Amino acid sequence: MAKKISKRFKELLDKVDSKKEYSLEEAIKTVKNLKSAKFDETIEIALKLNVDPRHADQMVRGSVVLPAGTGKSVRVAVIAKDIKADEAKKAGAEIVGAEDLIEEIAKGVFNFDVLIATPNMMGLVGKVGRLLGPKGLMPNPKTGTVTMDVAKAVENAKGGQVNFRVDKQGNIHAGVGKVSFDEAQITDNLSTFIKAINKQKPSTAKGRYIKTAAISLTMSPSVSLETQELMDLR
Repeated sequence: MAKKISKRFKELLDKVDSKKEYSLEEAIKTVKNLKSAKFDETIEIALKLNVDPRHADQMVRGSVVLPAGTGKSVRVAVIAKDIKADEAKKAGAEIVGAEDLIEEIAKGVFNFDVLIATPNMMGLVGKVGRLLGPKGLMPNPKTGTVTMDVAKAVENAKGGQVNFRVDKQGNIHAGVGKVSFDEAQITDNLSTFIKAINKQKPSTAKGRYIKTAAISLTMSPSVSLETQELMDLR
């Protein structure tokens, strides 16, 4: 049975040319015109990459700090001891701990959006890795969340850092701002995000790196992007 499309969504679909690949500038103008929710919708980007993540050398993963931020309030937890714990607190981390924090996580308590750890604490973190992994919260050096510079990591997390990782089908999804942002802020964020993806292009990846791309709002249809323009961003 076909899913019924609401009147609101039909009206939004009429504002998008589904057969067109939009330039970044056109797409941003279009997607801002799709605002329909009563809350500040997130601008989301979806990419289909021409990679095979089954091969370790084609795993696209990393992080990037968006210049205009994400528009989200991020709760940061840090697993560290002594001076590094003090540095994390001063940087603004909401939760700082060690064995006590691991115990809370083991009980299924996740009062944070980002988890950062110093390298010497990763043995401890590994005990709850099976709980953190499925939630995308496992600290990792590639995303800057396993580091001795915990203050910088906390600042990045609160200042607009977005982590990305290609899934088994070669897709990447991320929130890159809010519809309330002005066009210049959205352009800066999207360009910065795409440049980070391009920098991670595996040397073994063949053919067209970005196969398809689209942006949308939390409750809107998607707007397809012209992929060559994106691949040219450096």
